[in-house]
Amino acid sequence: MRATEDAGSGPGRVRIDKWLWAARFFKTRSLAADAVSGGKVLVGGERVKPAKLLQVGDEVRLRLGPYEHVVLVRALSERRGPATVAATLYEETAASRAARDKLADQLRMAPATFVYEEKGRPTKRDRRDLERLRDERRND
Repeated sequence: MRATEDAGSGPGRVRIDKWLWAARFFKTRSLAADAVSGGKVLVGGERVKPAKLLQVGDEVRLRLGPYEHVVLVRALSERRGPATVAATLYEETAASRAARDKLADQLRMAPATFVYEEKGRPTKRDRRDLERLRDERRND
């Protein structure tokens, strides 16, 4: 067993994709690696590769959908454990939490939009439903 495998271990380094997976930000390690490669994860304000080694105290910014999390690394782990243990691996900044709450309120208050998700041209029934929805929105 490596020293960095447990949450309470001493100084060490862990790959960022493994840490994001262990901290339960992503369901699989490959999803974490794709997010890091795609520029959705910044360490110290800079884009990194999935093999970047994290240290305790690093600031990690990650974008998950419309939300941005800014967290400080508090512990390292390569093993995925229960959510209670995963929550001890990082500490989210107060500003990040406030910004996410504000955005969640804005999204909740925004009117719902209808997007046709079928492939190809809408059927006659779908077009009528779309027109009915547009008329209802105009009358509100």
